[in-house]
Amino acid sequence: MNLKSYLKEAQKKQYALGQFNFSTLEQLRGIFLAAQELKKPIILGTSPGEISYLGIKEAIALVEISKEKYKVNAFLNLDHAKDFDIIKEAIDYGYSAVHFDGSYLTLEENIKKTKEIVEYAHKKNVLVEGEVGAIKTESSKIYNQKFKINEEDLTQPEDARRFIEETGVDSLAISIGNFHGIELKGKNPKLRLDRLTEIKKKTGKTFLVLHGGSGTRKEDIKKAIKLGIVKININTELRIAYYQGLKRNFQKKNFELAPYKYLPLAIKKVKEKTIEKIKLFSL
Repeated sequence: MNLKSYLKEAQKKQYALGQFNFSTLEQLRGIFLAAQELKKPIILGTSPGEISYLGIKEAIALVEISKEKYKVNAFLNLDHAKDFDIIKEAIDYGYSAVHFDGSYLTLEENIKKTKEIVEYAHKKNVLVEGEVGAIKTESSKIYNQKFKINEEDLTQPEDARRFIEETGVDSLAISIGNFHGIELKGKNPKLRLDRLTEIKKKTGKTFLVLHGGSGTRKEDIKKAIKLGIVKININTELRIAYYQGLKRNFQKKNFELAPYKYLPLAIKKVKEKTIEKIKLFSL
């Protein structure tokens, strides 16, 4: 099955595929070990920042090797790209999907640029995820104040309908009270499920995507999947898990200095968090 087939199945059976971002081999191993244990397909995300560190060719090579090693169906998605050159590179090198984040543009400009990307990507059977509505936060941050979403940043259902009709995107990332990063207490504000219901009515069978899944309440995740979300992105919680694995070693009086001795702790924590999320999304 290709990625589109899995997304269609998720839509039909009311579950969601998890997208798990990585920028190191250890994160990737933890994600793959979780998928292998649960025998589930996964989407692997790399943002422009992550591939600028790891390298786009290296990311693809590591994923291909890991797919063979762990016998897992995995698909690479370029996450939150704004530059057409990076998107074209990912398409040409073999990514399964690309996400163009045009949410910072006017709706008209977003439609125009997304349409160009869709035309290029679809020639190579690569899926395109667009974005309508603003998610202005960062997945590398833990917010120590209660986060408030501005009403004007939420996705407007009619804008979503027009965007899909005029661009032909396969997936749509929406803003319904979700945000990148996580609140200090680890539990983000509730999602606007009423807005999700309205968007779903306007968007039909287009795959709906929830960014900023880290910290989102479990009950909201379950309800969002039933209301039409078929892909959920997780990054911040994996970064925290990775950090916790490293921290555990270096807090010891006689800590390990050899990376091959302490990095397995980070892999283990990433694996555990990924298992938790896959189980939650599988319903």
